[in-house]
Amino acid sequence: MSPAPLIGVVGGIASGKSLVSSLLESLGARRFDADQVGHRLLDEPTVRGALVGRWGDGVLGDGGLVSRPAVAERVFRPDAGEDLAFLEQLLHPRIARVLDEELAQTPSGTRMVLDAALLLEAGWGDRCSWIVFVDAPREDRLRRALERGWTEGAFHAREQQQMPLDEKRRRSDHVFANYGSRQSLAIQVKDWWQQLDR
Repeated sequence: MSPAPLIGVVGGIASGKSLVSSLLESLGARRFDADQVGHRLLDEPTVRGALVGRWGDGVLGDGGLVSRPAVAERVFRPDAGEDLAFLEQLLHPRIARVLDEELAQTPSGTRMVLDAALLLEAGWGDRCSWIVFVDAPREDRLRRALERGWTEGAFHAREQQQMPLDEKRRRSDHVFANYGSRQSLAIQVKDWWQQLDR
């Protein structure tokens, strides 16, 4: 059985990628949340052992489980290039294996949507039948990030570690303009989804 066709969703931080993914899911796509899978993988014994081996027990929280904030503190500093590369090399191949397993198990005729903050950076673009870019003004994205508890410094630091938005847009097959209401975005997503069947 051929793997299910995959829709990759890319964009800037807090641009609305997860919202677009959920809208596609409501239209019939099966959603793969790469960040959620990555969080789950942090507590696999091999991964946890590698993290402790690099950073010590300070990355563990209550109950001996990996503390995501402690890991984020180490990999999202401005000078944390090597630490971030270490984490990505540890997690990205494992996430990709889970993705491939789910693609293979997805029923024929069902599309899957890949919700992954670092989709292109991880090299997963080649797995996608379509890549869509979610465009949103920087001030809106920053406001959303601040509402999630981020600082402006953290927003800027993480954005600097990602592929430039112009390059993400260039690699995309379609652009959704997330400039206004959820309803406006939902209409765009539905129109694009229906075009796939024409």
